[in-house]
Amino acid sequence: MIIVKPSYKILSKVDPISQLQLIEKIGRVCYKSEDKIDKTGESAKKLIGNLLKWHHEAVIEHSFLSVKFVCDRGVTHELVRHRIASFAQESTRYCNYANEKFGKQITVIEPYFYKKNPKRYQVWKKAMADAEKAYFALLKQGSTPQEARSVLPNSLKTEITISANFREWRNILRLRCAPDAHPQARELLIPLLKELQKKIPLIFDDIVYKEV
Repeated sequence: MIIVKPSYKILSKVDPISQLQLIEKIGRVCYKSEDKIDKTGESAKKLIGNLLKWHHEAVIEHSFLSVKFVCDRGVTHELVRHRIASFAQESTRYCNYANEKFGKQITVIEPYFYKKNPKRYQVWKKAMADAEKAYFALLKQGSTPQEARSVLPNSLKTEITISANFREWRNILRLRCAPDAHPQARELLIPLLKELQKKIPLIFDDIVYKEV
């Protein structure tokens, strides 16, 4: 059994000025104010700042972002509830963790909140080892991966790529970074939000969060 930490990777090429200028070019059609576009990007920042202030967020739906997450299946249960997005996820129906390419073992995501409590961490670790043992026993007895996966835990590592427009990413980040959100979703999404706030001006700046 392998224990890993969650992670993410932005797959889209992020060029902040061109992203904002695309939104500006589309947004100014609404007001027929294309004559106010400048090449520096300052006019884009001004317009987009106003659009967000006026809650005219439909315009930012024209820009997209794809992000690949490595997390546990409990977190993906939360993420796939966002309907205005496209998802591609590692499938336990077809992945056979007894195969060599998986190291002939399952991989699980370490729950950070148990690291502070050694007794609980050991209970969790034993449960993961027991699940792995049961999974391989079922495979050995002739079960298919999609049958044997019934004993796999929520902590099982999975990979999921999410593609969504900027408006939906605002919704995802606002909900999943909130204090009452799934703690492991917050662990993953808050660092993403912080990176996006640095890479793409204005679009995500107004989303607030408290550190995990």
